[in-house]
Amino acid sequence: MPPGDPSPREGSGSEWVDIPGAIASAAERLAEAERFLGRDTLSGRRAELEAEASAPGLWDDADNARKVTTELGRVVEDLDLLDTLGALLSDAETLYQLDQEEGDESLRAETTEVLADLDRRLRTMELRALFAGDHDDSDAVAEIHAGAGGTDAQDWADMLLRMYSRWAERRGFDVEVEEATPGQEAGLLSATFIVKGRYAFGMLAAERGVHRLVRISPFDAQHRRQTSFASLDVVPFIEDVSGEVEIDEKDLRIDTYRSSGAGGQHVNKTDSAVRLTHLPTGIVVSCQNQRSQHQNKAKAMQVLGAKLAERQRAEHQATLDSLAGERTDNAWGNQIRSYVLAPYQLVKDLRSGEETGNVDAVLDGDLDRFMESELRRQADLRRPRT
Repeated sequence: MPPGDPSPREGSGSEWVDIPGAIASAAERLAEAERFLGRDTLSGRRAELEAEASAPGLWDDADNARKVTTELGRVVEDLDLLDTLGALLSDAETLYQLDQEEGDESLRAETTEVLADLDRRLRTMELRALFAGDHDDSDAVAEIHAGAGGTDAQDWADMLLRMYSRWAERRGFDVEVEEATPGQEAGLLSATFIVKGRYAFGMLAAERGVHRLVRISPFDAQHRRQTSFASLDVVPFIEDVSGEVEIDEKDLRIDTYRSSGAGGQHVNKTDSAVRLTHLPTGIVVSCQNQRSQHQNKAKAMQVLGAKLAERQRAEHQATLDSLAGERTDNAWGNQIRSYVLAPYQLVKDLRSGEETGNVDAVLDGDLDRFMESELRRQADLRRPRT
């Protein structure tokens, strides 16, 4: 066996892994990551922001202070990520060198594990290059609505809320359920929730559309197969949208009511729930999970502002589209994915073609592969055709 041969040793039973090739590939991807993120630019910006953050009068302007501290946090996060990637690559190179010198099979296994971790982190970082929107790195306001399918559809809406909540938890994002309207017998008619985390909107925007469930209905006494639908809509959540939209309270109808129903885990049962109706557009927003009517109204105003800002951006895009010609829209109102639990098990995205038979994992929040596939498909559509 020549030096550096990546084949497993005879009788080891380990899978063939091209470790030198994997190390070389990771080094190339890391170099591209440093170019993409701009390490030198980030380092310079970090010094500027740290100086601003340490200024005595920083919090005299609370809005500016939040912008400075948020940007500083993200710059530090990017630099730390590059340092972590570099350390993992160095570890892999050192372990492989020791493996070649000592012939220790355990070192080969450890090297493979480090390279797998490095690959996962690089994939997460490389995903940023697929984001094209101005607000892709923002938090997200998401809405789930039960569609056709009766009680099964309402149960499906509740399952989707759990699925996206679990997905957010996997990524370390925070989830706030602001409103949940229970179904007549089970599940949810609708739910509004906010996902807070970097690129939450960019990721969840790939999920907008109608989701289709096929299963043996637990609500059918004859145990027949049932097809049901629920939809997800997402807009970027920005704490302050005053620079984009202005809301005149004269345009609002404000209703207060008591949270009710079997919402249990989703609903805070108080007399302080607030529903806002924006009369010029007909947009309705509800919030019932804050501690007081004032807090519920403030949160509902934020969500309404986010929706109005997105509507304004969509109207502007529609004007551009009318000038550019017809474009196919794979978002709201179109079935994007099927979740089949019977007679076989399969989750398939009808846009990207991504699929898996591990339905339980997907319903437990394992969604990244579907989001990434759709983001890559959208990036391909944006590339100029030669």
